[in-house]
Amino acid sequence: MNWTTIKRHLRDSLRSLQRNGWMAFAAISGVAVTILLVGISLAVVFNVTKLSHDVESDVRVHVLVEPKTTAAQKDQLETKLKALQGVTKVTYSSKANELKKVVSQYGDSFKMFGGDDNPLNDVYTIKATDPEQTVAIAKKATKLKHVAKANYGGDEAKKLFRTMDSVRNYGMGFSVLLLIVAIFLIANTIRITILSRHNEIEIMRLVGATRWYIRWPFILEGAWTGLLGAIVPLVIIDLGYANVFRAVGRQLATSGYSLMTPGQLIWPLNLTLVLVAMLIGAFGAAISMRRFLKV
Repeated sequence: MNWTTIKRHLRDSLRSLQRNGWMAFAAISGVAVTILLVGISLAVVFNVTKLSHDVESDVRVHVLVEPKTTAAQKDQLETKLKALQGVTKVTYSSKANELKKVVSQYGDSFKMFGGDDNPLNDVYTIKATDPEQTVAIAKKATKLKHVAKANYGGDEAKKLFRTMDSVRNYGMGFSVLLLIVAIFLIANTIRITILSRHNEIEIMRLVGATRWYIRWPFILEGAWTGLLGAIVPLVIIDLGYANVFRAVGRQLATSGYSLMTPGQLIWPLNLTLVLVAMLIGAFGAAISMRRFLKV
């Protein structure tokens, strides 16, 4: 296929979209709803997978020290933590250092909480010899004086992730159903285009045009429909995830866990969604062509 033919196919596909304005708009809207739901589902899947991995691999207990605890009391607390059964290492981190971690992960906007406005706690991080001892160590550490809280990847987090797994599975199933609906919506739009050009297609077949030569403009039209339908959902997902990351990330920061950063998630997700949208558009067009090429 030479460049002249490719340009002709591209021009014909764009003209066909203009001719069938309202039907094309309906197909694009259907793709937009589908891609929006699929994108939300994939964002949930990626983050649930990351958080589940963090919890399963984390055999540490984060002991938050009560505010206004003196240096001598912190030393006594550290000695008691090291004496707990199953503890291999205890590491201290001041609340100023904890804030630096938050700033490095979530951005400079958190620098405003420096100094006396720092809401974080001094933290002792306990490394256990065995993940199974983590719960027991956390319970014992909570009972010690000057301990505000002991965080670990425990049963509550795992219950939360099981619930999120169920939501993910139902969401994925619903998204697959919507993908199928979008494919047939696009197929019906392309079918109307084919009907309006049925005589032209028949003449092209009679003068020797190959099936693929006839098929390509319609497949490209379907791909354009998918691409146009993906634009608005991508903007919504990107802006929405950035806001969710800022809101939820602040709460997770004190527990030692984090969501995928927008930089880690958005570009792979956008690329995936664009490809999915164009593929379902092209596939819908290919389905509609099978019957009408039998002339």
